[in-house]
Amino acid sequence: MANIRDVAKAAGVSIASVSAALNDTGRVGEETRARIWAAVEAVGYSPNTIARSLRLGRSQLIGMVVGDITNPFSASMVRIVEKVAIDRGYSVIVCNIDGDEERVPAILDQLGGQNVAGILLTPIGPRARLLEQIEARVRQPLVTVDQRLPGLRRDYVGIDNRWAMRMLVDYLLRFGHRRIALISGRAGRWTADERYHGFVEAMQEAGLEADPALCVRADYDGEGAYAATTRLLTQRERPTAIIGANNLIALRILQSLIDLGFQCPADVSLVGMDDVPWSGLVRPRITIVAQPIEEIGRVAIEWLLERIEGADRSIEPREKIFRPFFVAGESCRHLRIDADTAPEMEHAVST
Repeated sequence: MANIRDVAKAAGVSIASVSAALNDTGRVGEETRARIWAAVEAVGYSPNTIARSLRLGRSQLIGMVVGDITNPFSASMVRIVEKVAIDRGYSVIVCNIDGDEERVPAILDQLGGQNVAGILLTPIGPRARLLEQIEARVRQPLVTVDQRLPGLRRDYVGIDNRWAMRMLVDYLLRFGHRRIALISGRAGRWTADERYHGFVEAMQEAGLEADPALCVRADYDGEGAYAATTRLLTQRERPTAIIGANNLIALRILQSLIDLGFQCPADVSLVGMDDVPWSGLVRPRITIVAQPIEEIGRVAIEWLLERIEGADRSIEPREKIFRPFFVAGESCRHLRIDADTAPEMEHAVST
């Protein structure tokens, strides 16, 4: 069985340097630290995490609570957080709310029982009750990600959701679309509300009213988006473009379009929020506004580790808001150009 001497020999450093790197004590350069952890993996050394936790007075566990682990956004975030945490000598316990807000108290209690050093949380549920649950149950450092919780004095990392929706609306307006539908998440979710308000504001600034009949609230898992799209497209005055407020919603919208016999973008244009790993396989490739997931995840875990390891935990709560970025696909029809070149064809749907 490998020991700390084997690690020191493989890394070409002293035993003291290995000990300092593994226990986060002393000054060890980043290059040396990386070489030591590479040696740990190469020789198969397993540090005694229990002894280490007792020595440091805290565990080496981080709890990460996500809204839906099947969502590619959540999966990507977990991957980034785990990489940084493992490099720093921590393990990550991933807890999946699975869209069920009633599970939050039990998960927080479970993480408390595991004596985690800190928690990364995507808040889901009624804001007042969730705020009360966190304040009553969480004594460890905590950073909220993606879903903001107003009133909670903890660090927060996310994106400018209103700006993201403005980018999508402006793009469709430049393509000549005026009857634009939005399928968003449930009311009460921070990102869903922000994206809805961003949509309404962008339409109003263009001198247009957001038609309530074209604004649908569904679940972020996409299940309600299919039925909502069917209703929108079987109206007498159907939308010429639809915005999906997250990646799963956009994919379900596209599926509904195909099943109803519509062509995208010839009959209906589609844009969405967030990318998916297999987006290059979807045809047409959906035009999206994407989040800088790598940066969001890295800042969130770094801030949490600073709170865990820092001598002064009394610094004021911090907030980092990233700007999303636009990725043009093939899912939008330019109505003005097409109007100059060919008569617009109506697509009939039997109901």
